[in-house]
Formats: sequence, structure tokens, C-alpha cells
Amino acid sequence: MKKSISIWSFYGDWSLKEKMKLAKDAGFEGIELDVSGDGPITLESSDAEIDQIGELAAESGLTLSGLATGMYWEFNPASDNAETRANAKQVVEKQIRVASRLGIDAVLVVPGSVGADFIPGCEELSYDLVWDRATAFIGNSLPLAKELGVSMCIENVWNKFLLSPREMGQFIDQFNDERVGSYFDVGNVLATGYPEHWISILGDRIRRVHVKDYRRAVGSVDGFVDLLSGDVNWPVVVQSLKASGYDGWVAAEMIPPVPFYKHAPETLIHNTSRAMDSIFAL
Repeated sequence: MKKSISIWSFYGDWSLKEKMKLAKDAGFEGIELDVSGDGPITLESSDAEIDQIGELAAESGLTLSGLATGMYWEFNPASDNAETRANAKQVVEKQIRVASRLGIDAVLVVPGSVGADFIPGCEELSYDLVWDRATAFIGNSLPLAKELGVSMCIENVWNKFLLSPREMGQFIDQFNDERVGSYFDVGNVLATGYPEHWISILGDRIRRVHVKDYRRAVGSVDGFVDLLSGDVNWPVVVQSLKASGYDGWVAAEMIPPVPFYKHAPETLIHNTSRAMDSIFAL
């Protein structure tokens, strides 16, 4: 397995160049970028701007391991609002085009949300409606993904949707296409289940892996903690990944280091790298 880190793990005021240098110095092989409202990759980014990011990664010695986005929380693909759904379509198409241009073969997609407790005033939708609209959202985007050689990988997040590994597998399997898979997040499972169960059931549907740790006793988003300091059974998780045949990118998606690291926030990156080395060795 190959070690990467999400751009969301870094202090926001650092430049992308600084983030890449820190990741490389800490021992990461790759970095996972995102499409966001404030960059460095936005919905308006030009091909020339995307190419500059690719050049920056090459200069840093890092591989671009994946492309995520947090914009599906703002633009729910299953929303009752047609404009919101149209914006979500723009997001996924931008992800696919950017990934293809940067040589990234997988993007993280949240195809719909029933609700989210951590977002005040979040739109609440019926589960069956979200299933239908999420299915249409992925299906309508699949031709572009296939054309450009990019996989749309569904992440298990706290969106009250696709709540079990069997259901996630069913959602993916309905498309019967290798360009739809799972962007499996180990830490996101802890509140309701066991990541090793998800891994064994999803099997080769898993195309990317996110790691973070979580303390069940907290029971909210405040329960996410540094790797090896929560309740993830890492030896079992690692063995489950190996048994499934997974040998791809594993990206640490950590809580931003400020305000949790009030001093020397770069320490989080180094600590995460060391923890991942220990986890991989289990």
C-alpha cells in the first residue's frame, strides 16, 4: 500500500507548495488534492492553472493520489432544489476533467445526502428519493468518467445514506461498470460499525482508502482523533485490506491542525506519517 495525505490535513494559510514540501519531508509518497470554493483548484480553474499544479507536484516529488471535494455538502446531488443539483453536476464533471488532466484515475463522490447533523439547517430528504436521485447522478456522469478514464468512487460519510457495506455494494453494483467503486473511509465507520467488515464485504470495489481514527464514546464529529489514539482496530483493518488484495493509495484525512495544534501545526503531518508507517507494519 502507498502512503498519501489529504490536503485537508494541512494548516489553511500554507501555500500548496509549502504543503507539498512538508508532505514530502514527512515521508509521504503522494498527496490528495480537492476541488473547493477557494482553491487551489476551483470550478473556474483553467487548464493552464491545473497544469501548473501538476508541475508543482512533479517538482515536489509527490504523486497526486486522488481528487476529493467537500462541495457536495453545499451542493447535494439529491437536493429538491434543481439549481443545487445542477451545481453538483458541475462539481463532479469538474472533478473528472481535472483528475484526467492531472493523471489521477479516481475521484471522491458523495452522490446524495439524506441529512447531516453537523450542518445547521441541512436539507432533509427521504431515503428512497435520495437513492433514486443518487443513482441518476452517478449514471448521468458515468459516460464522461469512462471517456476520460476516471473512476467515480463513493465515500461512506455521515450523510445518513448507504449505511451498511452490503448497501454500499448494492449501490455500486447496479452500474455494473469498473468506473464506479468505493472511496472507503476507515474512521467514518466507527460510529456505527466495524471497518474490517466493510473491507471484507466491499472487496475489490475499494479503489481508494482514507484513514483517520475515532473515539466511539464521543459519538459526534468531535470524536475524530489522531491515528492510533482512537478505537480503530488497526491490526485487523490492515490484515483485512491485505486479504482483500488492496495495495493502492491510503490517504490520511486528518482534522486540520489548527486549533487542535495551537503551536507547531506541522507536527500533525510528521506524526501522521510516523503513525501510518507503524500501521502498515502491523
